Amino acid sequence: MAATRYRRFLKLCEEWPLDQTKKGRDLGAFIRQKVAQGFREGESSQIADPEKCDRMYESLARIHSAYYKNKYPRLRNTSFTGVTVEECRLVLATDNMKQLEEMKKGMWKKIREKFTRKPEDATKEYA
Repeated sequence: MAATRYRRFLKLCEEWPLDQTKKGRDLGAFIRQKVAQGFREGESSQIADPEKCDRMYESLARIHSAYYKNKYPRLRNTSFTGVTVEECRLVLATDNMKQLEEMKKGMWKKIREKFTRKPEDATKEYA
């Protein structure tokens, strides 16, 4: 029985898309990691709570198939702010998040970082 569950999870992982713009924060990568941890021994893995495992699979399958998106359709394809899905993806990309963090730094912190020497820089000067 564990072999069937393992194959179902593997199929779900294969179908689940990876978002390359969200490195380290992607749901697909997180699910793959958790499946690998849960089924360390592959098809011969022992499952402590089969009902919980089945419920988890069904929940992930509903999210992947957009079950709730289809069950409760939206009137508009924007949020309350008027931002579209594509604009949200751009803002939430890892590279853009790093830029926003850089912009959030205060003036004093930027100046201090600019003028503080790193230990490897100090050794180069004396060599």
